[in-house]
Amino acid sequence: MKILKSDLSPANMISKYPMSIFWIFFGISSIFGSCTQDYTVRTEILKWKDGKKAAVSLTYDDGTLNQFRVALPIMEEFDMRGTFYINTGEIPGQKNEAKYLGRDPKIVIDATASIPTNLENYFERAGLIRFLDIPGAVSFHDRSGATYEQGRVEEAYRVLDEGYELARKLKTINLIPPQIIDGPMIGWDELRTYAARGHEFGVHTISHPRLAVLDEENLLFELEKCAEDIERELGKAHLFSAECPFGTENERVMEYALDLFPATRNRMPEPYLEEINRSGTFDVKKDYQKEYVQFQRGPLSRTDQDLMKSWIDDIITRNDVWLVLVFHGIEGIGWEAISEDRIRDYFTYIASKSEDVWVAPFREVTKYMRQRMASEVMLQVASNEIKIELKSDLDPYWYDQPLTLKTYFDMAWEKVKLVQGNEEKELEVQQDEGGQYVQYDYQPSKGSLILKSI
Repeated sequence: MKILKSDLSPANMISKYPMSIFWIFFGISSIFGSCTQDYTVRTEILKWKDGKKAAVSLTYDDGTLNQFRVALPIMEEFDMRGTFYINTGEIPGQKNEAKYLGRDPKIVIDATASIPTNLENYFERAGLIRFLDIPGAVSFHDRSGATYEQGRVEEAYRVLDEGYELARKLKTINLIPPQIIDGPMIGWDELRTYAARGHEFGVHTISHPRLAVLDEENLLFELEKCAEDIERELGKAHLFSAECPFGTENERVMEYALDLFPATRNRMPEPYLEEINRSGTFDVKKDYQKEYVQFQRGPLSRTDQDLMKSWIDDIITRNDVWLVLVFHGIEGIGWEAISEDRIRDYFTYIASKSEDVWVAPFREVTKYMRQRMASEVMLQVASNEIKIELKSDLDPYWYDQPLTLKTYFDMAWEKVKLVQGNEEKELEVQQDEGGQYVQYDYQPSKGSLILKSI
């Protein structure tokens, strides 16, 4: 038996070969007694689970009621699982309520009478105003934050000056938690049942602020305390991914968020991933020169249904696209709510493409891509068995996603059995233009896998 270690890891191959090539070739000699026999075995980690042509993640923001009462049951009818980025501040039983951390509000408000908003005081004022007991407090924060992120800084300052003028006029110094969710929120017990059924839950802050205009203390409080409630109630597994509100890609916010969580939907700075955000344009015929393309789209209440279906049609004409759908309101509850009829029609259409499309939560697709790109294939080959092991430097706590492998071999095997851990099953020997092969899932947590001739 000869042991081989390939230096053609997926990460190395990206720089050595065109993106379309992802084969790992082995010329193997095994010596038994005085007889030498050469075998050729090549193993590919397929780009998507089960060899599908594309991946789709159904994600939801805010955690509003009908995401769970309407959309989730329809998904489960088609055996689909989704990702829900939840604001924890209004969930019954939450431990961490939204709060302002900083100086005495009266001192801040009084200073606005003589000192206009500027770069030195902007973050403090932007963070405080959403807690003031004045009409439109959250709107002042949101409008100012939006213009700030768009680079219209002077306008952002003016919006806050307008809000604080109202606060002084009303002599307001009382603080109240901002209310940002339409309708009632479901409780942790119900969320746990959905988590147990395979849905992902992720951090979306306590109270949905514009993180880009918060100072460090308040920014981290919103992210860390939301994560603390989720971990306590649902478990650490649901701290894999986060979505910072309003789809922000602010550099400062991303630096904090990517330090706290393995992944964010806002941004994934992988060198092999082309990111197209919700306002970007995807050209189905373009060669993006990267191994994967993440294509985000946010269906709204007025989004054309045929356009939504065309996103599915387009991605299955290629083999490198991950469509990330971002939903908000469902059936009358939440921002830009989409009707139940439209959601059912759309999910039915996606399910009709199940032969080509892998539908999975955001974390599962992220794990699959990262594991594939980081894994090195180790083979030991004999005349009657092939031992396969994948090695990577990724944290095994997080990176436990099964990977689909395809192994070609030129031995005259008619039947093949897979053995990994306590699992044993017979695999179908198949044939295509590349030769004879078997396709199977490799479970990273179960160690090496053996293919045996039987």
